[in-house]
Amino acid sequence: MQKMKDKKIIDASGKTLGRVSTEIAMSLMGKTSASFERNVYSGFPVEVLNASKIKITPKKLDEVVHKRYSGYRGGLRILKGTETVEKKGFKELIRLAVYQMLPDNKIRREMMKNLKIEN
Repeated sequence: MQKMKDKKIIDASGKTLGRVSTEIAMSLMGKTSASFERNVYSGFPVEVLNASKIKITPKKLDEVVHKRYSGYRGGLRILKGTETVEKKGFKELIRLAVYQMLPDNKIRREMMKNLKIEN
């Protein structure tokens, strides 16, 4: 078991969704450190502040699309970004963006556990 490093704090106020999400994803993957290994979790725990103050236009928020599948036939739900923000807030919008940017493997769950988003 490796020793946990200091956590990285990112202030999201005034930044766009994509810029914040890529910064978070790079830190979670560990690509910002010199000891990066693709098959081992070597990233930092990341804490995001001021998620509700993120800069996003209403038009862009309407274009953002997320999929949710229940597992049953006909159970695919396609949600717009506006619906996600109304129900769960900007925290969920950032979380979904970061989740899609991380590699689709067993380490993704561990990376997402080290992400903490605050309003």
